[in-house]
Amino acid sequence: MRIGIIGTGALGGTFAALLTRAGHEVEVTARGAGLAAIRADGIRLSGGYGDVEAQVVVGETLTTKPDLVLVTTKAHDAAAAIEANAAVIDGATVVVVQNGLEGVDTAARLLPHSSCMGLLSIIAANYTEPGVVRVTTTAASYLGRGDGPPDTECVRVAGILSEAVPVIAIAGFRGAQWTKLVVNMLNAVPAIVGRSVQDVVDDRRLRRVVAASMRETVRVGIARGVRFGRLQGLGNLRLRLFARMPLAIGQVLPWLMRVRMGGVPNLGSTQQSVRRGQPTEVDFLNGAVVREASAAGLTAPVNAALTALVHEVEATGSHVPAARVLAEVPA
Repeated sequence: MRIGIIGTGALGGTFAALLTRAGHEVEVTARGAGLAAIRADGIRLSGGYGDVEAQVVVGETLTTKPDLVLVTTKAHDAAAAIEANAAVIDGATVVVVQNGLEGVDTAARLLPHSSCMGLLSIIAANYTEPGVVRVTTTAASYLGRGDGPPDTECVRVAGILSEAVPVIAIAGFRGAQWTKLVVNMLNAVPAIVGRSVQDVVDDRRLRRVVAASMRETVRVGIARGVRFGRLQGLGNLRLRLFARMPLAIGQVLPWLMRVRMGGVPNLGSTQQSVRRGQPTEVDFLNGAVVREASAAGLTAPVNAALTALVHEVEATGSHVPAARVLAEVPA
């Protein structure tokens, strides 16, 4: 099958390498140093899925109409990337592999002739240098759209992607997006203080901040009428119980997530962007919680403070001491 992948960072590179290994004809997009590295040496993947050196067609935009498209850019780059490739991909089946809540709707708006769906990936991968990716945690990914059961096309696409990496077609995809948003609250604090996710969660004081951002996210989702989807052992009942817990007990949630990661340092996608000097997705993660809270007539002070601190780190290139995070985030 001809598969196009728009954006070849950590996740895009992972899927491109594994789909190539599975026998698919893969074309990817990249820019700058990434484009040059992939043209010269292909995509080099190591870690949890084994070592793969994948030779793929690469350019700034796709040149051949694909049967299936994966959009794996950062959330803030998605609209521009889709528009740049629209002439080639409109009419193809499009899978948005992205954090946040808006990706599938954005693709459907810009590609009126395409069938669009979303993929929630829990794979942890580090983009170590242009064209080089290391998978630190393997996991199943979850595919779907809307609020109902998975339709026939979602099941078909999940089967194709599962030739490379486990993908499960799920019901209640919108609710699962909110569950993934809770999981993504692991990203901000490591990016702010410049430590791995494991180090942050191991620190009792910072773990409390992470748990507070997660609890606030769940409470906002409840206020917005969300029924949380099942994802990696989390589901509606468990998250609603978590929302009522005092933080002293609720810290078990980020701790359990940290246990799943193992010992290989996981920087998180937000910190990886900071280290590359690129804009982060914080406005689509913690910032999304703030916007959804406002829509419900509420505030989200924990996530508002974390969003501001990530933007400060983006602007200055300098991490913030943990003591200041503890002083400024109302956790």
